[in-house]
Amino acid sequence: MIPFLSHFLFILAAWTLTIKFFFPMGYALAQGLPLGTHIYWDFWWVVHLWLGWALLARPRYTFRLAMLVSIAEIIIVVTKLTIFLSAPDWTMWSTNWFINKMFVLACFALLLSYCLRNRKQLRDAHGPPRREATI
Repeated sequence: MIPFLSHFLFILAAWTLTIKFFFPMGYALAQGLPLGTHIYWDFWWVVHLWLGWALLARPRYTFRLAMLVSIAEIIIVVTKLTIFLSAPDWTMWSTNWFINKMFVLACFALLLSYCLRNRKQLRDAHGPPRREATI
C-alpha cells in the first residue's frame, strides 16, 4: 500500500502543477493575457512530493508527517469544499479545482486510515521496507 500511496502523492503533485500552473499559463499565453492571470498559487505540491518520498525512504518522522499532513489536508479541503458548494460557480477553473480537491481528499483519507491501521509498523520502521529473500 505504501508504494501506491507514494505514487498517488507524486501524481497529485504533477496534476496540481499542471492544472494550477502550466494549463493556466498556456491558456493565458494563447489568449494574449499576462502569464499569471489564471494561476492558482499553491505550494502543497511540494509537501506532497516530500511526503511521497518520506513514505518510500521512511525517515524517523514519516508517521508524524503523514498524520499531520493528512489531517491538515482533510480539514482544509473539507472547509474549502463546504464554502464552494454553498454557492458553486462552475467555470472551467473551478471544475478543475473541484476535481483536484476530490482526489486530494481521497488520497489523504486513504493515507490517514492506513496510518491509523498500521501505526506501530510505521512508527518503528526506519529506512525502506525490507523484502524477504526468495530462493
